[in-house]
Amino acid sequence: MGTLYIDRKDIRVKLDGNALAFYAGSEREGMVPIAPLKRVVIVGNIALEASVLNRLADQDITVLFLSGRSNRFHGMLHGRLHNNGLLRIRQYEKSLSSFAQEYSIEVVQGKVSGQTALLKHASQRRPDLRFPLTSAIDILHTHAKKLSDLSFAPLNRIEDSGQPDRRAPLLQSLVGLEGSASAAYFSAYTKLFPPALGFKGRNRRPPLDPVNAVLSLCYTMLHYETVGAIETIGLDPTIGFLHQFEYGRESLACDLVEIHRPAVDEFVWELFRERNFTHRDFTYEKERPGCYLKKDSRKRFYPWYETWAKTHRRHLADSVGALARRIMDGENPLPE
Repeated sequence: MGTLYIDRKDIRVKLDGNALAFYAGSEREGMVPIAPLKRVVIVGNIALEASVLNRLADQDITVLFLSGRSNRFHGMLHGRLHNNGLLRIRQYEKSLSSFAQEYSIEVVQGKVSGQTALLKHASQRRPDLRFPLTSAIDILHTHAKKLSDLSFAPLNRIEDSGQPDRRAPLLQSLVGLEGSASAAYFSAYTKLFPPALGFKGRNRRPPLDPVNAVLSLCYTMLHYETVGAIETIGLDPTIGFLHQFEYGRESLACDLVEIHRPAVDEFVWELFRERNFTHRDFTYEKERPGCYLKKDSRKRFYPWYETWAKTHRRHLADSVGALARRIMDGENPLPE
């Protein structure tokens, strides 16, 4: 067991030796050993004793706090983080150099490549949709060529102009290419789902249909797993390259997640293609718009996500480690 999901109202979690004990009222409901855990996801109104949080922090177990129905992020608890000041200094320097543009191009190239691969795979599984899928693939190929040309363009230093969100012209072009590529991709990706699901494009905060509800949940989980991986190695999650600095945003995590979004998209498509979820698994808010997984459906979702994430976490850790080494110009980012 690497991840423990706690998603049940009115449960109290206590420390019992080297295990977590779960109580409903005065009755013990079960126990989970702490040793195998790497992360704990707390969903909704769960009571935890301070000793539980202290032990999890001591064991370097990440705790992620999400709201009950919408799975909105509330916070994250870490143990001791790597105190690698030199790595962060190098990261800040790189964010103001041509490295920011080089890496940003690679991020968008990786995302477009992943989107193209997914649509090619889908066209083999759905020959009835071959025309819209191949049309989108052709557009993505065109954008990939433009990205390749962009990688040979002169690189500009991002000067401090007193406007932290100002982008060099090349980055502005890059963001435009990424946006138009994603528009073409989603015009085809939406066709992979039954029309009854009402999935016509990406929407969030809140998600308005079942597909967007699961996409948002997966992106949230992946984003904060990425933040954890970034902080563990000693990088600053707020200083990105493609995503410029914005107060309160983990811009570097946003950069890395972009590369992995097509993998999430494929996972979500498979969930619906295999009819693991239908309309009956979702609830629609009455007081405000929004579509969310029901509680019982979330319990089914967690094991499927965890099976997918076990493999993908290795890819994510490799991505973070490779970036840290590049920032350190090939040196080991983690001193002996």
